[in-house]
Amino acid sequence: MNNEDIWRIAAQQSAYDCNCSPEDFFKSTNKVVLSCRHPKARKYLPLPFQCDLVSYGSNIVAQVIEPLVDVVTEYIEKYSVEHCFETPNINALNDMLAPHNLKVCFMAEYFLPDITRLKPLACDYELRILEQKDFNHLYLPQWSNALCSERKELDVLGVGAYDNGELIGLAGCSADCEDMYQIGIDVLPQYRQQGIASALTSRLALEIIARGKVPFYCAAWSNIKSVRNAVKCGFRPAWVELTARDCDFVDKLNSK
Repeated sequence: MNNEDIWRIAAQQSAYDCNCSPEDFFKSTNKVVLSCRHPKARKYLPLPFQCDLVSYGSNIVAQVIEPLVDVVTEYIEKYSVEHCFETPNINALNDMLAPHNLKVCFMAEYFLPDITRLKPLACDYELRILEQKDFNHLYLPQWSNALCSERKELDVLGVGAYDNGELIGLAGCSADCEDMYQIGIDVLPQYRQQGIASALTSRLALEIIARGKVPFYCAAWSNIKSVRNAVKCGFRPAWVELTARDCDFVDKLNSK
């Protein structure tokens, strides 16, 4: 597997997710499509989306429900690609979505590995490869980024760091779709700043590739620690995504 293969697989997966063609993400013009379910879409996506914007950098592919076609088209044609994913322009999008009982909810940057830079990173602690059967007792708050208790069946592979037999860091991946596994990482607070996260992430990424799958990594723009970890491990920014959800859903998240 080389970098070209990785980007081709990622673009195809985004096409499944967004109801479009892989080539649509690399055109010079934006595209608006009607959102729908796809059997090969990422399993956790609540498709169809009411409003979801994806950019690989060249343009925006927006998947929407039919009443929002004109609204979203106006927004993505009014502002430049990069500014559509940041304030103050997002405030304008929120105003345009308000009559439809929607708010911007999720914003994230996704990373893909650069095969020429991805390599095992050193760790002062014992590392162990973990399989799905090893996760049964690990669905605890401290490992909530590496594993997902709501979708246990998707947690298929992991790498743990151990200090005298005690688990101190965990990278896990979920089989979110047929060809791509998403990596999540947790390290106990007292063991941070020692390179454990990058050692776990890089080792897990290599294990995923060895199994013929593409690892990918997601982080909020403001999560500098997570972004630094991705870059240190040889991952590079690939695409960004912005999703609006109904106001009750967003307000519920904000009330937690």
